[in-house]
Amino acid sequence: MAREQNGDMENLKRRRLLVFLVSTGLLPTLPSSGKTKSKNPYDEKRLLEQNKRVQRENNAPDDFPSFVREGFEVKVVASDNYVRRDSGLIYRDFEVGSGDFPKSGQQVTFHYIGYNESGRRIDSSYQQGTPAKIRMGTNALVPGFEEGIKDMKPGGKRRIIIPPELGPPVGPSTFFSAKQFEVFDVELLGVKDCTRRTIAFYSDVVCD
Repeated sequence: MAREQNGDMENLKRRRLLVFLVSTGLLPTLPSSGKTKSKNPYDEKRLLEQNKRVQRENNAPDDFPSFVREGFEVKVVASDNYVRRDSGLIYRDFEVGSGDFPKSGQQVTFHYIGYNESGRRIDSSYQQGTPAKIRMGTNALVPGFEEGIKDMKPGGKRRIIIPPELGPPVGPSTFFSAKQFEVFDVELLGVKDCTRRTIAFYSDVVCD
């Protein structure tokens, strides 16, 4: 008798809990198979507002793009000031600069600021106090970054949006753990020719 009473009390508690969850909306419900149209959880306007709010909290620069994720798909929302290439690269020029484009084998000197999708600054050569120096065409840069600066002129300033397929490798052995867009503000300072120098058994490349 005591066991039956305990069982009845337990069932009564479960029913009360179930009624509470359903009435308060805390219990997830399955989509209806009737004619009622379910609300799209990926409301683009709402996601854009959330994105902009996070960017303001991260002090993202002006005219920073927004990234709307719907499952595995990502939509880049940017102003008409940006240029979209067939490769997936997106960029905007703030200053064009002057002179010749860098060629393969030449050394480029540039400052940069790197951001993640939420506009948070993740790296900056300005903060390091020293510009970066890289030879073009030597696989020293991720494909999207090299594509983004190969048609810049010295003195030019450009924002580059690099899609995952043109970005760095990802995985447990790398800094990048997820396939996301990377954004870089780049200032190209100069371009130098490079020559190979060989002395006895020693060989290196000199750029001047």
